[in-house]
Amino acid sequence: MDSGDATLGDRLRRLEAVTEAGLAQLDLDELLDELLERVRELLTADTAAVLLLDSSAQYLVATAARGIEEEVRQGVRIPLGRGFAGRIAAQKRAVFLERVDHTNVLNPILRDKGIHSLLGVPLLVGGTVLGVLHVGTLSPRRFSADDTDLLQLVADRIALAVHARSTQVERAAASALQRSLLPTALPEIAGFEFAARYVPGGSGQVGGDWYDVFTLPSGALCIVVGDVVGRGLSAAVEMGRLRHALRAYTLDTADPAELLRRLDRHVRQFEPEVMATVLCAIMDSSGQQMRLSTAGHPPPVISAGGDLPAVLLDLPADLPIWVDPAARRHFSTVALPPGTAVCLYTDGLVERRGRSLTVGLDLLAATMFAGPAESVCAAVMQALVGADPASDDIALLVLHRKPATDDGTLELQLPAMPTSLKPLRTAMRRWLARIRADRQPTADLLTAVGEACANAIEHAYGPAGGIVSVHLEHRAPDVIAVIGDTGRWRPPRGSFRGRGITLMHALSDEVEIEHADTGTQVRIRRTITEGGPW
Repeated sequence: MDSGDATLGDRLRRLEAVTEAGLAQLDLDELLDELLERVRELLTADTAAVLLLDSSAQYLVATAARGIEEEVRQGVRIPLGRGFAGRIAAQKRAVFLERVDHTNVLNPILRDKGIHSLLGVPLLVGGTVLGVLHVGTLSPRRFSADDTDLLQLVADRIALAVHARSTQVERAAASALQRSLLPTALPEIAGFEFAARYVPGGSGQVGGDWYDVFTLPSGALCIVVGDVVGRGLSAAVEMGRLRHALRAYTLDTADPAELLRRLDRHVRQFEPEVMATVLCAIMDSSGQQMRLSTAGHPPPVISAGGDLPAVLLDLPADLPIWVDPAARRHFSTVALPPGTAVCLYTDGLVERRGRSLTVGLDLLAATMFAGPAESVCAAVMQALVGADPASDDIALLVLHRKPATDDGTLELQLPAMPTSLKPLRTAMRRWLARIRADRQPTADLLTAVGEACANAIEHAYGPAGGIVSVHLEHRAPDVIAVIGDTGRWRPPRGSFRGRGITLMHALSDEVEIEHADTGTQVRIRRTITEGGPW
């Protein structure tokens, strides 16, 4: 072995020791800095830099540098195929410049720094370009074939590290984004209950599946299940954009077909590469029926209880989002009698490799039953997933309208916050409709009970907050409402503040208020059989 071979072997051994330690212990930024410093030393170079392709795969972005830190600090971007680095990435081969000038280098920093010679190689993983590694000298230099081999070895190590770290970061970011966009808690609505599951498919890489449940300004409830085509962070990001766009459109309309039509236009204009299936359902404020529209999404399964089997809803098969924004969208109306359960899901629940979709749908219908939402969720996941890992993401949402009860009561526990008043009114309106309260008594009770709760929220608790309890009981022909708190009421601020107590007396047949050290209780009685039919 001649001295040149010995020198190269020594350089490779020194590099091997650094890269192995770096891959095991350093984060990506630290690893790149360490490798660039070492490659400058091994190649006797003055500068070294790594540029990585951005998410568009159209630009190389300066990510790490030694000797030309300005590249990173100034956010240098080089178009793919142009300039020195752009040529290396586009051609997937090493490029050597014996003399740098404006004809072969796009980045002016390299020229201003006085770099005379450059050698660059591509960062490749499985034939895919991730970026470029280059070194430079301030004096004339003719890099040898050994220099090129050594630089390519470093580039290969960097490419593997970048790919591994990027995959880990993307999965973590996608998972965090997915969790942040799924509802942290499902709504509590009198007479209804919800349960949900989300399971990432495959190796745990999340995608664009989502579910959403939220109240509209009208008191109606919007329920959405969707699936953006694709995997990973990009699908999760697009899912978030679609979710927020659809939420915004519900401020203007409660027509599920119109919501999907607007979402279609949004995607065509602002997300032209995105395709998604979406099921949108609007449950009216009474809770007695639901309107549904589907954009290429699997149909819900509904069970009315008793001896009736669960069935797949027969909905018009409209096209997925993005396919044809001019196509007409339809909606169907479904009754929700007491005891009904509805299952909404994404295709990962019913599709399996080697099994037809029909088999999965039939199994879901056979498993579905009208029962507590959490029990339905557990049974469905056990039957359709079991112990086998899902190959695709699964989003599952179950709605259950509780069976009608004979006790004629409504019990609510509400956080002592102004935002609790809206769900209180919604729950009361549904309950009063169920006991067939007339229109005017209903309006009076909504206002009187609302005022009692507002007083408790304002006066009973400090910044730490508390709970306001509401108990309504039907004692024909009256409704008795009892509103309670466990706080100590603060004196009113000012002499001419609201007229809550005056309103309660004016709108009720009887009002009793009891203050004690353990809290305050307001008892309201109102006859509900006057003022015309509801």
